[in-house]
Amino acid sequence: MAVLVTGGARSGKSSFAEKLAIHSCVRGIYIATSHIYDEEMRERVQLHQQQRLSSGYPWDTREEPFQLRELLLQVQAIGEEAVVLVDCLTLWLTNWLLQYEGEADASALVMKRVDELMETVSSYCGHLILVTNEVGDGIVPEYPLGRSFRDLAGRMNQRLAQVCEQVFLVTAGIPIELKSKAYRLDENK
Repeated sequence: MAVLVTGGARSGKSSFAEKLAIHSCVRGIYIATSHIYDEEMRERVQLHQQQRLSSGYPWDTREEPFQLRELLLQVQAIGEEAVVLVDCLTLWLTNWLLQYEGEADASALVMKRVDELMETVSSYCGHLILVTNEVGDGIVPEYPLGRSFRDLAGRMNQRLAQVCEQVFLVTAGIPIELKSKAYRLDENK
């Protein structure tokens, strides 16, 4: 079962996703997608690592800033009895966008990665929790790279929400399950 957890920065989405993971399986595989670009980011990563260690829950942390799809396929092939938590997809998207920056078809190349991930998520056997940022509620970014990121993140979130069985929005630390409450237009009219 795939679950998508979204929300703004510091909304409580990662904490909720971790609690959800802890309640769903006796052990977890934590896939961290952060790519360390500076000292401040290194300190954040170390803090998160310490928090997981002190939680008492048996997390097996794997750092993977790019090859997320391949790692999910590898974990699935091994058949480990564990919940997999990916935190976070927008950092993974950022990594690929920066990797392809300057190429004429950068957005298409990033969306190809998103489509590959979506295929993997839709066929994933096991419990999978994906954390992503909701970036479309803010102001329009001033620079082209920021606007491209916002658009790509929005498209990624929509595509993954389609294939996930549950979608949670976390605001001010309060999770709301969205997919079961979604309004559906009658397509036959």
